[in-house]
Amino acid sequence: MSDSYRIDSHKLIYHPKIVGEILDAEGDWEKAKKIAPIYAEISPVGACNHRCTFCAVDYIGYQSRTLDFDVFSARIKEMGGMGLKSVMFAGEGEPLLHKKIVEMCEYTHMAGIDIAFTSNATVIPKGFNERVLPITSWFKASVNAGTEDSYSIIHQTKSSDFNRVIENLSSMIEYRNSHNLSSVIGAQILLLPENSHEITTLARICKERIGLDYLVVKPYSQHLFSHTTKYNGLSYDGLLELEEKLNFFNSDTFQVIFRSETMKKYSELEESRYKKCSATPHLWMYVMADGSLYSCSAFLLDDRFKLGNIMTQSFKEIWQGEKRKQNMSFVENTLDIGECRRNCRMDAANRYLSELKSNSVPHVNFI
Repeated sequence: MSDSYRIDSHKLIYHPKIVGEILDAEGDWEKAKKIAPIYAEISPVGACNHRCTFCAVDYIGYQSRTLDFDVFSARIKEMGGMGLKSVMFAGEGEPLLHKKIVEMCEYTHMAGIDIAFTSNATVIPKGFNERVLPITSWFKASVNAGTEDSYSIIHQTKSSDFNRVIENLSSMIEYRNSHNLSSVIGAQILLLPENSHEITTLARICKERIGLDYLVVKPYSQHLFSHTTKYNGLSYDGLLELEEKLNFFNSDTFQVIFRSETMKKYSELEESRYKKCSATPHLWMYVMADGSLYSCSAFLLDDRFKLGNIMTQSFKEIWQGEKRKQNMSFVENTLDIGECRRNCRMDAANRYLSELKSNSVPHVNFI
């Protein structure tokens, strides 16, 4: 099955300079502190209008807090100046609920940073299509069912939200196409026992009714801090056959990206994984709605991974500060990745970096 966006893989191979810097900086803080993250996840708000049954960040509590716009606009300019390349607006809440999300995107773009969204797409702010879509690399809607009834149960919301999402995405596609924009617009569904029979229904809606560019079918991953454990231990052995059925929908203009490689890795033996995380705290970062900056999204509220707060500190103070130095030492020397979330966002990048570090392939000079 095609995956032209490399969603089931990684894109670190397109950043060889930074890869070289990470390999060279292992154990050397003076070198490491100068490495700017490629990618950031930013949570504009803590509140969410859904309560999905699988929500990994339910333990944070969906708090009604928002990133201060004035502070954000200053910090995002600094981040771009230091080398940050991309921001995905998502987080512990629904990002499009922020009253100034449109302006936040414009400031991010002016800072030279690529923009993306993961959203439930139930609320599209005024001016979003006109002002944000032209500067957005991609927008991915979380749509975890193919019918109204299943959607309302899994998202724990009113069933009418299902058709509202379809309408909102259709409006985005219409605007994108009529203005010849390059933004990629897709959807994702978390493959669960209660929605597996609706994957083909959703694929048809995405392709034929909305006109999306792709549908991602992704596996569940148990967050170690989550209150919900409903899907803990979920096996995909009996669901991998769905991939062949979904091939039917693939065309020049639409892809179903069935994340089979990630699903297979979810059930692999712990011993077969890499032993250290090489991505943290170098490749990415996470900013919560209260401004707290973490080196890994799987450890939000864990002080070992909290590097500072952009409300009270400059980005340079945080990224080149003592807390990041301590975090680097902890991750390199102490962290047991058995504590980590399986198939985390940096899993594929970590496998790549681990292979580069291992020198396990003989005769590497015979290229």
